[in-house]
Amino acid sequence: MSSARLPARLSSGYGDVALAVLIVLLSFVPGLSDKGTDLAEFPDGRPLDWLGWLLVAAMVVPVALRRRWPATCLAVVCLAFAACQLLRYAPPFAGVAVGVLLFTAGRYLTWKHAVPAVAAYVSLAVGLRVAGSPATTSDYLTFLMALGVIWGAGAWMRNRVELVARERRRVEEAVVAAERARIARELHDVVTHHVTAMVVQADAAQYTPDGAASLPAISQEGRRALTDLRYLLGALDGNADTVTKPEALPDLVARSRAAGQPVELVEDGEPRPMAGAAETAAYRVVQEALTNALKHAAGERTVVRLHHGDEWLDLEVTTDGPGRPSLGRGSGRGLLGMRERVSVVGGDLRAGARPDGGFSVQARIPLAMS
Repeated sequence: MSSARLPARLSSGYGDVALAVLIVLLSFVPGLSDKGTDLAEFPDGRPLDWLGWLLVAAMVVPVALRRRWPATCLAVVCLAFAACQLLRYAPPFAGVAVGVLLFTAGRYLTWKHAVPAVAAYVSLAVGLRVAGSPATTSDYLTFLMALGVIWGAGAWMRNRVELVARERRRVEEAVVAAERARIARELHDVVTHHVTAMVVQADAAQYTPDGAASLPAISQEGRRALTDLRYLLGALDGNADTVTKPEALPDLVARSRAAGQPVELVEDGEPRPMAGAAETAAYRVVQEALTNALKHAAGERTVVRLHHGDEWLDLEVTTDGPGRPSLGRGSGRGLLGMRERVSVVGGDLRAGARPDGGFSVQARIPLAMS
C-alpha cells in the first residue's frame, strides 16, 4: 500500500466510525429513539430490552466496517433488522443503518449481489404477514422500490468514480506517451545529426591524402553528441529539460559545412526574437534537413534560405541531386517529427522531391505561439 493511499483509507475508516457513533447517539434522542425504519407497522411495538439493544448494536457496528466487508456487513444489518421487526420491537433509529449499508453495497458490490438481498426481503415480507403485520402488498413493494433506489444511488456513485478513474488513467497515459514521443524526437534529432556527420567525415577521410586531419572534427562532433545525450539522460532522471536551447542556425550550417556538405546560408530580412518552442522547432527542421542531405545526398549543393518576416519565419532547405530523405527509405521518423514540431507551434511544413531533382523542405513558423 502506497503512502499516498494510506491517509485516504484511514480517513474513510474514521468517517465510518464517526457515522456509527452518530447513529448510536441519535438513538437516545427523545423523539428519534423509536422513529427508525419500520416495515412491519405493528401498532403495539415493544420497548427495547437487553435483546433489543443487542440487535441495535448488531445494526450499528457494521456501519464502522462497511467499506472493508460490504457484503458481510449488509447481511448482519439486514438479519438484525429482520429480527427487530419479527420480534415486534418499536423501530429503533438504528434501522437507518439498512439504508447506509444498501448504499455501500451498491457502491462496492455488483448487481448480482442484489439477488440474495431481494430473496431475503421477500422472505421477511412473508414472515411479517404471517406474524400479523397490517402492512399491505403495496407497502412492501413501495419499500422494496425505495431500497432499490438507494442501492442504485450507490451503483451510480461506483460508476461515476470508475469513469473518473478511467479518464484520469487515459490522461496520464496520454501525457506519458507524449513525453516519450518528445524524448524520442530529441534522441532522433541529436543522435542522427551528430552520428551522420561523424560517419560522413570518417568516410571522406579514407579518400583524402591526409585523412588524419579530419580526426579533430570527428572528435569535436562526438563530444557535442555526448553533451546533448547527457541533457536527455538527465531529463529522463528528472534533472534537466529535454529541450535545450539550440545553437544559432549559422553555427549549425558551419558545422554541416565542416562535415563535408557544401551548404550555403541565405538570409532575407532582420532576425527577430522568437518564442522558445518556435526557435527550437526552426532549429530542428534545419538540423533534420541537413542531416538527411548528408545521409542521402552527400556532397550535393545544399541551400538554407531564411526569410525573417514581422510575424513569421519562412525557411527552406533545398538539396540538389536525387536524394529523397526519409521518404520511401528509412523509418520516416525525421519528416514526421518535423511536421509534428512545426504543427505544435502553429506552423506549417511541406517536404518533397523537386521537379528538377533533389529535395526541398519548406516551413513557415510563427515568431510567437498563439
